[in-house]
Amino acid sequence: MGHFIWAAVYTTIIAGMSLYGIHRYVILYLYWKNRKRVPQPEQHFAELPQVTVQLPIFNEYFVVERLLESVSQLDYPKDRLQIQVLDDSTDDTRELVQTVVAKLAAQGFDIELRHRVDRTGFKAGALDEGMASAKGEYILILDADFVPPADLLRRTIHFFTNPNTGMVQTRWGHLNRDYSLLTRVQALYIDAHFVLEQTARSRSGRFFNFNGTTGIWRKSCIVDAGGWQHDTLTEDLDLSYRAQLEGWRFIYLNDVVTPAELPVEINGFKSQQHRCAKGSVQTCLKLLPALWRSKLPFLLKVEGTAHLTSYFISLLLVIYCLLIWPTLAPVHHSWMHAIFIDAPMFLITSIPFILYYLMAQKQLNPRGWVRELVLVPFMISIGVGVSLNNTRAVLEALFRHESHFIRTPKYGINAKGQSWRRGRYSPLKSILIAVEILFAAYFMGLTYHAWDEKNYSSLLFLILFTCGFLYVAFKSIAQWLPKFGERGPQDAVPA
Repeated sequence: MGHFIWAAVYTTIIAGMSLYGIHRYVILYLYWKNRKRVPQPEQHFAELPQVTVQLPIFNEYFVVERLLESVSQLDYPKDRLQIQVLDDSTDDTRELVQTVVAKLAAQGFDIELRHRVDRTGFKAGALDEGMASAKGEYILILDADFVPPADLLRRTIHFFTNPNTGMVQTRWGHLNRDYSLLTRVQALYIDAHFVLEQTARSRSGRFFNFNGTTGIWRKSCIVDAGGWQHDTLTEDLDLSYRAQLEGWRFIYLNDVVTPAELPVEINGFKSQQHRCAKGSVQTCLKLLPALWRSKLPFLLKVEGTAHLTSYFISLLLVIYCLLIWPTLAPVHHSWMHAIFIDAPMFLITSIPFILYYLMAQKQLNPRGWVRELVLVPFMISIGVGVSLNNTRAVLEALFRHESHFIRTPKYGINAKGQSWRRGRYSPLKSILIAVEILFAAYFMGLTYHAWDEKNYSSLLFLILFTCGFLYVAFKSIAQWLPKFGERGPQDAVPA
């Protein structure tokens, strides 16, 4: 009976992971089919409309000056541009922002500084409060670690000549892609999302989401969709689905790139992933019923469901890890098992993800994409390593566990060799690192067992899992060890 229950659960988990693998094949197909359907504005504004640039800030001492300087360089008439600095900071960022805002105001910019003491709603609350004094019908939102190109507004604003266009999203670029192995792997993840997934969804008429920054909203679209709400950690995804359910059209521009700073330490990456995973599931619980009650085509509902539930694959992966031991027994590794179970599983669950990331690099860099092949094992390994972090986020959302918005530390890193300053996110307050270490030890045991049983076909797979959990746990702890922590000459975080 016990073996039957294990087999049923194991089969269910594999089936679930396979569905997400098949979905990646669908994304690849949709991208390839629609790759040449580059969106173009229907016409151009005879007179450029007023635009409000909203800059939500929270303790961004090391990057906020760079942000404000780049916004001041936007190629757009000053009399048509309003800048709102929505500052919730509790450290020395407040004084720095005041200084820079005063400087820009003296240069003739229409710039408004709004500082909140009560951080209700976090970023969503700040954006919602800024709406009250936003003068523009169109609102550009930029997070603190982004550096917009000067022509960003001129290349995007004319898409709003279509009255049904509610939002225009641009692609994220990377200021510090080659800083470390971690940033290079993150770039692979982000590139695939923007180059393939956003392009495939937008050009095939599926729902896709505003990514929280580097996008322009029509103000009336935000209002019509119910405004910024803060009952999820992904207010951008939440508003995106509500707006599209109301019939608004979204446009994604793959050729307009706004670079940003990638998290340079693992705890910043983990906090970012936790927020995205938990917020996605919260949005799923909130809006999935409305999606299926709508009169949208069936295939669009299926795609939206796959999108909103995408982080559930981390939960499935962790359960799979716990169930893997019996599959390594010699009886399970006959040639029939390898041909009829292992091979199909690999083709359905692993190959599409590898193709997904490599195709994105091929589209971005047709001549140099092959050099990214070496990163594939590291990408898989680190993805496995953060699965526990993401699973915790999924479970917190499912069980309605409340948690605060945790900022992703940014240190003003633009080039390889710069030192980063220590952030405030403390992994040692969580039992998660201990669990990651336990999983690493568990997979070390599985690796030894596979070697001892001459089950060589599983070794590479097990080594990748072992290294992933070890890497994430070690890097989380190393941040706090003087011997390993990467400390620069300006370590101090403003009080």
